[in-house]
Amino acid sequence: MKKSIFGNLIMMESLFLGLSAVVALLYGEQCWRVFLGTAVFALLLGFFFKYFGEREQSARFTRSDSFLVVALSWVIFSLIGMVPFLLISEMDLPSAFFETMSGFTTTGATCISEIDSLPRSLLFWRAITQWIGGLGIVVFSIALIPVYEFRNSNMYSAEVTGLGLDKLRPKIGATARRMLLIYLFLTSLCAFMYWLGPMNLYDAVCHSFTTIATGGFSTHTKSMAFFHSSYIEYVACVFMLVSSVNFSLYYYLTIKRSDALFKNEEFRAFFAIIAIAVVGFMLLFYFAPIPSGAEGTLPRGFEETFRSSLFHVSSVMTSTGFSAQKFDYVAWGASFWMPTVVIMAIGACAGSTAGGIKVVRILICAKSVLKEFVMLLHPRAVIGVRISGHVVPDDRVRRALAFIFLYIILVVIAMLCYSLLGADVDTALGSSISMLSNVGPATGSTGPASNFAHVPAAGKWLMSAYMLIGRLEIFTVLFLFMPSFWKERK
Repeated sequence: MKKSIFGNLIMMESLFLGLSAVVALLYGEQCWRVFLGTAVFALLLGFFFKYFGEREQSARFTRSDSFLVVALSWVIFSLIGMVPFLLISEMDLPSAFFETMSGFTTTGATCISEIDSLPRSLLFWRAITQWIGGLGIVVFSIALIPVYEFRNSNMYSAEVTGLGLDKLRPKIGATARRMLLIYLFLTSLCAFMYWLGPMNLYDAVCHSFTTIATGGFSTHTKSMAFFHSSYIEYVACVFMLVSSVNFSLYYYLTIKRSDALFKNEEFRAFFAIIAIAVVGFMLLFYFAPIPSGAEGTLPRGFEETFRSSLFHVSSVMTSTGFSAQKFDYVAWGASFWMPTVVIMAIGACAGSTAGGIKVVRILICAKSVLKEFVMLLHPRAVIGVRISGHVVPDDRVRRALAFIFLYIILVVIAMLCYSLLGADVDTALGSSISMLSNVGPATGSTGPASNFAHVPAAGKWLMSAYMLIGRLEIFTVLFLFMPSFWKERK
């Protein structure tokens, strides 16, 4: 059965590779052969897995199987998806895998120095990898292959680990299709709004893919700064923030006409943090010391300062990673990049396309700490952690605290590894948090004005692993390294 699942997933990827071949033909690019050949290879490989998988005797599909299938599917997608990068842009193997994993995990980190010189079809494939990864490979497959319903919700929950609400519909397939419809609507609306500005249709479509997926890949080396448009920056801010809200809340808002969106405590806390961070960065522009030589890059006037702060906070906290004109937080010193790293780590809402620890976990942790202080004063009091008026079960509280602990431990381990590879402290800290939070731009030598091309091969493999761990929210991947996982499978 597991081989059959892999077969369906790989065949789905071949469809998107075929779509990229069509784009290459439309623009008269000779690399259509690469995309078509890769699509045919993926299709045949998918049929191979599906054929032999269906001939196997059906076995019990356990929860541990779900974790294995979900984690391996992202690796397999990246291995197949890197072929166009290897053959068209002539990247080395670590860089090609890094670029593809960055796409599917919606991280947005890149090893490409001159993006504008690449074929449009390759940039389209680069953007669509983020669009697939934003919703999730498994969720896409369930939604697009209605004849193949998974027998339980284990795979869905293994990939969509951040959803704080129960299934929106009785069947997982119906849930996935509803989520896909919402995703398509937001993508179409975003593309239309971009197209109304200075973007052409191609740029609008590609940027809508990466905006709604909170991925950050652009069709230009300068990212959003290429367009020199205040309108584009404001539109990007709106849709980055919209995509960082729990998608299940949109279902309750649009289908059941409920006020669940505004009653959701995580939603309110997320936008409160956004507002505080924007005001904080605006104050930094006016009062923080700026290194000599960087003063001329500062925004001028209230509107430009507000827009630059809003775009930066939206881009970083939603883990999108777009860069705009006049914002190089690394060049402006620690007073700018340190708070940037903090909001990188916090992230957006659970159940969205964004990365990071997630606001709901921060809320649970903060309320747990407050609860302990109250218990010291009133030892006999019965106090629960409440989110949106509902008591959070103890197991979820423990899981949230464990997640934050593991997040910190993984950041420390990555920093040590990067330091051994020759990175300075700024670069090691920023890169560790950026990869684990799926942000993209980091600090130091991997800041927004640079890229990851200079990172050693070992560093690229490590970063690729961290991107996957962050996208699947730590537990799904690390569970595979537990001895109990393999004992259960014997």
